[in-house]
Amino acid sequence: MAEDYFSGSRAERYDEQAGARLFAPEVIGPIVDVLAKLAGDGAALELGIGTGRIALPLRQRGVRVSGIDLSPDMVAQLRKKPGSESIDVAIGDFSTTTVDGRFTVAYVVANTILNITTQDAQVACFQNVAAHLEPGGCFAIDVVMPDLQRLPYGETFRPFHVGSNHIGIDEYDVANQGLISHHYYPGEDEVASIPFRYVWPAELDLMAQLAGMRLRERWSGWRREPFTSDSMRLVGFWEKTT
Repeated sequence: MAEDYFSGSRAERYDEQAGARLFAPEVIGPIVDVLAKLAGDGAALELGIGTGRIALPLRQRGVRVSGIDLSPDMVAQLRKKPGSESIDVAIGDFSTTTVDGRFTVAYVVANTILNITTQDAQVACFQNVAAHLEPGGCFAIDVVMPDLQRLPYGETFRPFHVGSNHIGIDEYDVANQGLISHHYYPGEDEVASIPFRYVWPAELDLMAQLAGMRLRERWSGWRREPFTSDSMRLVGFWEKTT
């Protein structure tokens, strides 16, 4: 099983540390609006449900939500929140872990697809999602685009967030299509370093095809911003066809 990088104090402080970067209403609102529309009268499955940042407001909109998460400690934080009792969560790697039921939408946000650090496991994730979706159901992914074109020649480090409460720096390993995100929170002694495997749009399309899905559309944000060569994020939707 993959390593749990969000155990103990990291889980306890996750909501506080993420703060406005991830929890502001203007961040969460558009995501929930789109997912609620995709879910319709069906159910939603969140990969990497964590502390419920998206799942809880989506549940409040009347959507039945289930989740998968690798970290028992993150799910323990979810269970402290009102409304979480109506959300079923399975503990495990979302490339292979299954839950009961069929879903009209499955989703993974905030770059969590990159926590799967091999191509084989990312392909398995698409296949696992396809097995949970109803025909015509949709897999939504929100992920940062590799920032290689903005790296100075010969450099492998690039800041992705600099604020008073958080400094984030990505360290790229281009030969292996990997990166390590280093997170520093002023006032703490520890730097959290988490490995990822970055993905390209065409690669995601091929993974979807291997799992019996096809691209429905892609944006550069949850407000339907056009996706271009300069886009720094990808919000993509793949529909189950088989």
